[in-house]
Amino acid sequence: MNLRRLCLLPARVWTALFIAAPLAIVCAYSLLTRGDYGGVEQPWTLENFTRLADPLYLAILWRSLVIATLSTALCALLGFPLALFIARAGRHKNLLLQLLLLPFWTSFLVRTYAWLFILRDTGLINTILHTHLQLLYNDGAVLLGLVYNFLPFFVLPMYATLEKLDPALLEAAADLGAKPFATLWRVIIPISAPGIAAGSVLVFIPCLGAYLTPDLLGGGKTVMLGNLVQNQFTTARDWPFGSAASLLLMLASALLLAALMRSRAAKELM
Repeated sequence: MNLRRLCLLPARVWTALFIAAPLAIVCAYSLLTRGDYGGVEQPWTLENFTRLADPLYLAILWRSLVIATLSTALCALLGFPLALFIARAGRHKNLLLQLLLLPFWTSFLVRTYAWLFILRDTGLINTILHTHLQLLYNDGAVLLGLVYNFLPFFVLPMYATLEKLDPALLEAAADLGAKPFATLWRVIIPISAPGIAAGSVLVFIPCLGAYLTPDLLGGGKTVMLGNLVQNQFTTARDWPFGSAASLLLMLASALLLAALMRSRAAKELM
């Protein structure tokens, strides 16, 4: 065994034990039948996958895709100017980055619960405005929670790209008569495309599989794929169907990554 294989051995063992083996178990469960008291049993069947074609589950898939896409778009709209501001903040960069990462010092669950106290009927917003707006338990509250929790995942790769932007390019664009918007559209955005792509993937995939935020802020009214998988493994105790739904979630994520990699490869060949 050469040195290269020896160095890769721990990573391969880790991958086999904690990625390949659990995935194989999930694949096997998805082809089995739910037991009378939970668990799995034979015979082998494809019924769990055909159930996913039911309009109810297709609606859940569509809702998950829409909310994940909207969350990613909002993170891009908010995160791009924020990352650009931090990248051009000079000696205040480190302070701004620390403030951006400050929410990660607390639990994801605690941060999500905080929005319950802000948005509820007797929460901070309704108390200040002296209103009784229904801000909780709807798609808007779920969207807000996802954007809040995953915005830093877009800003960080975006900042890493924009920090390397050569100021001479901006000066050259200004010397050639480009307006600020033209400079942004023709210079900054094309150069920062890798950061936009990386940030979008880091936001879209967790949002697509989110279950805690929809469960708390959606109040059970906004059911996404992550909630479907969780409910099948806990409340319904239908492990085979839950495994099939989780494989659908992984397939959607894999197709997104494949499309992104193919797009980047095509651009590099141009």
